[in-house]
Amino acid sequence: MSVGEGGSATVRLAELLAVLALGADLGMGQPMDHALRQCAIGQRIGARLGLPPRELSNVYYVSLLAWVGCHIDAYEQAKWFGDDLALKGGFRQVDPVGVRAAGQLLGKVGGGRRGVARAGVLARFVAGGARDAMNMLHNHAYAAEQLAAQLGLPAPVGEAVVQTFERFDGKGAPLGRTGTDIALPARVVNLADVLAVFYGAGGPDAAIAIARQRSGSQFDPELVGLVAADRDPVFAGLDVAATWAAVIDADPAPGAPLAAGQLDAALEAIADFADLKSPYTLGHTRAVADTVTAAAAALAWSSADIRHVRRAALLHDIGRLGVSNGIWDKSGPLTPTELERIRLHPYLTDRMLAASPGLAAYGATAAQHHERLDGSGYPYGLRGDALSAAGRLLAVADTYVAKREPRPHRLALSAAQAATHVRGEVTAGRLDADSVEAVLQAAGHPKLRRREWPAGLTTREVEVLRLLARGLPNKRIAERLVIARKTVDNHVEHIYSKIGVSNRARASLFAVRSGLMTPAEDGQYTP
Repeated sequence: MSVGEGGSATVRLAELLAVLALGADLGMGQPMDHALRQCAIGQRIGARLGLPPRELSNVYYVSLLAWVGCHIDAYEQAKWFGDDLALKGGFRQVDPVGVRAAGQLLGKVGGGRRGVARAGVLARFVAGGARDAMNMLHNHAYAAEQLAAQLGLPAPVGEAVVQTFERFDGKGAPLGRTGTDIALPARVVNLADVLAVFYGAGGPDAAIAIARQRSGSQFDPELVGLVAADRDPVFAGLDVAATWAAVIDADPAPGAPLAAGQLDAALEAIADFADLKSPYTLGHTRAVADTVTAAAAALAWSSADIRHVRRAALLHDIGRLGVSNGIWDKSGPLTPTELERIRLHPYLTDRMLAASPGLAAYGATAAQHHERLDGSGYPYGLRGDALSAAGRLLAVADTYVAKREPRPHRLALSAAQAATHVRGEVTAGRLDADSVEAVLQAAGHPKLRRREWPAGLTTREVEVLRLLARGLPNKRIAERLVIARKTVDNHVEHIYSKIGVSNRARASLFAVRSGLMTPAEDGQYTP
């Protein structure tokens, strides 16, 4: 068995940061190219300033990391404002300091609620929730700084990331620095961020206008003047310069590709970081990765295949950043629209990773963690053999681990209840039997004794034989077992060879004589 390793592609740190930046875009309610555009603008401003490669590199990394911490308190954001994505999506539209900004913030309190319910949220917010809002920028800066340190980025990058919410007039957070006391990369990125938003909405004129309006308050007036005096070097051909490939190639000081151990450590850091999206998912991704790794080892997979499925597991839920916590943390029934948003998150994971040659194969596997053998899963509705072995195993590990964790609408299941659930999904034709038993073995459940079938037949071959004996043509057997017609043809050929017959009638006689067609067997093994 081979699940594939995505060729010999390598992964650079810039690619991991760019993936995180795409996730931050989703979590901030921005288009999934905002951070790339911001990075390109930041690099162009840095070039205009004549920064040497090392300082330009600091601007580059700060650009990609600046907003990655903005989901750390999404639970509180949704608690007070309803839709955390909508809250953050409008953050840049007005100067975030002053009466207008305060009015905009209060206007969003209790979002999604009406009447008495909204009034109650507003009263609680004034009484204590405002403290949560005041701490948000501090939390975001702290989280980004912690991740920068975990990923081994230079100290100036971590120092500047902390300051990306500072303002030239000293009214920012978390340090309240003023003027040029704010690190230069932070001043550049702060400006590049808003320029990118307004460029996307109205082109260079709109971007320059908002920069001039906030010059000396939010932004460094020298940087604003530099951009306004000659806009072409900053905005010309920006859409091409802000593509994934262009931004990755523009790394001013590219290091060597990450070694295997470095990549694994970085992916673990990213996994833990993504889980911060909701208090209900803390530790989920690492638990899934540990479980799927042990299960793959129990199945005697190769070291390359085990490494592949573990990395896919570490990345499987980063698409959750693109769904509001107003949905993830909702205790009541979800609406059809909310369910569709939930069903999108594996697709977002896939798209975030697809741009990177070194990560795309992991994304393709990660996207299968909610797919099901009968085609009832999401996001693509894959069936049977369209699911990879790694995808099937990951789907079981994710399901089992999730059932052992609490969710807003239910308590955590016991280990026995979780095992019963996943085995029930096998009976229903949704999860792979071998994957389920491997995951349960990895989780410490007793191993079921596997029945020995006559003539060396496998369990799947017995399933095919029983349907064949009942007169189903190969096409119908494929539909019943949710496998490819060619796979059924191969099974039938192997069955005939093992039991020494050449047609259905003789195979039927063998099945009856071997006790394979009894009602008890029929009820247990008919899919």
